[in-house]
Amino acid sequence: MDTKKRILLVDDEQINLEFFDVMLTKLGFAIEKAENGQEALEIVKRWKPDLILLDNVMPKLSGWEVTRILKTSEEYREYSEIPIIMFSAMDDVKDKVEGLELGADDYITKPFNFSEVLARIRVVLRTRELVGQIERREERIRVSEEIAARVLDFVDSLRAPLRALTVDAGALGPGCGDAARSFVERAMEDSTRALSELDALDSAVSSLKAEAESLKKQETALPTLKKSLRG
Repeated sequence: MDTKKRILLVDDEQINLEFFDVMLTKLGFAIEKAENGQEALEIVKRWKPDLILLDNVMPKLSGWEVTRILKTSEEYREYSEIPIIMFSAMDDVKDKVEGLELGADDYITKPFNFSEVLARIRVVLRTRELVGQIERREERIRVSEEIAARVLDFVDSLRAPLRALTVDAGALGPGCGDAARSFVERAMEDSTRALSELDALDSAVSSLKAEAESLKKQETALPTLKKSLRG
């Protein structure tokens, strides 16, 4: 299984594409390249990169337009969480703020230092992995809660008829024949044992459910976490 992180490079300057391609490939990343925003969107659908390095000033679609489409378009909804590092020769604070507000995870001004770019790439990828781990953990908690609820319902549905069986068996009393009395005694023992096991299962599942609820209370809500990581 290929575990390389996939990076999509988007820039209309061929020299920048070739530079990043060579440097990042040597560092173990898988690379795809696009020379304009429209081509980048097509590659996103086909390849689903782990990160996009996106130049802002490009023909056909600017980096801002590509970011807006990826983050807000229903067509690209499944790709909206792909992190974006935007490049631009424009050093105006307003431009940086606009890029970040559109959903870019970082904004680097040209000319850039490759060591700094690499450090930011790694930070963004680590951050995204952290968010992914929390999402998977929340999903496991949700599934555990659903299973616990179904088991508890099942336990409740069995408990009442078992108790009724115990009562009915006990009501037959000593007037029964030996065979019937033996059956009654076994039924009462089996019912009592089953009820005891159901009570133990009920207790165990309730404990797991309480633990899951406790974990949920300790976690930062994902929307809040994502917003804080970007801002």
